[in-house]
Amino acid sequence: MAKELFQFDSYVKENISKVVEKPVDNILVLDETIFYPGGGGLEKDHGEINGIKVVDVKRNENREIIHVMESPIDVKAGDQVRCKIDWNRRYRMMRLHTASHVMAAVALSKFGALVTGGNISPDQAKDDFSLDSKDKIIEIVDEANSIIKRNLNVKVYFLPREEALKIPAIVKLAGRSPPELPTWRIVEIEGVDIQADGGPHVKNTSEIGEIKFIKVENKGKGRKRVYYTVP
Repeated sequence: MAKELFQFDSYVKENISKVVEKPVDNILVLDETIFYPGGGGLEKDHGEINGIKVVDVKRNENREIIHVMESPIDVKAGDQVRCKIDWNRRYRMMRLHTASHVMAAVALSKFGALVTGGNISPDQAKDDFSLDSKDKIIEIVDEANSIIKRNLNVKVYFLPREEALKIPAIVKLAGRSPPELPTWRIVEIEGVDIQADGGPHVKNTSEIGEIKFIKVENKGKGRKRVYYTVP
């Protein structure tokens, strides 16, 4: 199973990895990877390996990360390859991802509202909240921006499942079951939020800048969808 470097350091833009097996159908498996395969509403990384475009990154049936190449890559098991992600894309999504955690924390603490769905792309994020008022969404954005300006550290660490489950509201997405993994990756925004999460984040809320409200849509009774971005 490939070591998922993005789980330990979201800021690694390039690395040298080793090929695990000769590619079949342009599918490349590595001993470690900086490519995030998407998940939890966060889109996957783009980039290249040995100068060849990576057209898809995903988990196979064994939950192993595979890289689908645009064209054949002439390598064999044991060869080293240079990997490079589209950093501008990744970093914007990191900023929006951490912003979404701040928003979720405010929604829960202020209104007892949960996130019922969402998506983060480089251009914008959208989150569905179990709320009945646009005014409440505006309040959430305003308070989230106040929190962001406090320049809070964002810590990433790992806990045994049993210990993580003791943390209140460790899973904040409605309908999501706690992951069936022996060890959980925890993302903690100092004094504001703590939850299980597998995606890339910034190290400090100052990197987010400011959440820019775009619009709110009605998505049924007691459900609002908010669109927002960062500078």
